[in-house]
Amino acid sequence: MSQWAQQKNRTTKQIIGFLAAVFFLYSMFHLEIVPERVIQSWERSQSLILGMFPPTLDEPIDVLGAALESLHVAVMGTVLGVIFSIMLACFAAKNLAPHWSVSYLVKGFAAFVRAVPALIWALLFIVAVGLGPIPGILALAVNSIGMLVKVYAEAIEEIDHGVIEALQATGANRVHVIMQGVIPTIMSAFISWSVFRFDVNIRYAAVLGIVGAGGIGWELVRASRVLAYDQVLGITLVIFAMIIVMEFLTRYLKQRSDFVLAKASN
Repeated sequence: MSQWAQQKNRTTKQIIGFLAAVFFLYSMFHLEIVPERVIQSWERSQSLILGMFPPTLDEPIDVLGAALESLHVAVMGTVLGVIFSIMLACFAAKNLAPHWSVSYLVKGFAAFVRAVPALIWALLFIVAVGLGPIPGILALAVNSIGMLVKVYAEAIEEIDHGVIEALQATGANRVHVIMQGVIPTIMSAFISWSVFRFDVNIRYAAVLGIVGAGGIGWELVRASRVLAYDQVLGITLVIFAMIIVMEFLTRYLKQRSDFVLAKASN
């Protein structure tokens, strides 16, 4: 590289660094993040942290029941999301879609759904169906569709086209092609992404109650409203334990499914 090019790259990096520093400082002043506020917040944070210990649970049975409800919401949302995602992915994949415009239309719908956070979907469904676990289930199902349609369609598009042509040559209709050719071929990717999405939904379900969609998140909001910080920490620890347990469970399910599929292919 010539000396002039090296000098140009060095100057470019300096300009970018200077602009980043200016933007950072501007953001601090614009958001009123000044040292005095940070110091004052630290003093308040100390009293908050002291109020959290020791962590307690006012009504352990209700908290554990709410945690179980969050688990139900995650399971139902994932199952519904997987079912509808499989159907939509068959229209989103270019090698299965009846027309290329249908593929782009379904993928565009999935991108729109994926762009809206699960909490926003929960708020919309709360307005539609009211408070409780149902809007949480629907929010997770819709949010799952946005992700799963994309990854399922990509897995289908990677299938050897000869497999589909061979089935079509025998007179198989679209349903037979999907059931006998597509699903067995993408089963490994299908299980992997479905288990991963369930793991994500467990985390979402734990906080959807904050907006009124049921589950343990509502218990967290209830404790914070009455300034019971020791209960807030206790409920947070329950959420943490629930997520850790489900993390090991989903990892086991993934390993087990990989073993079964590997054994079936041999």
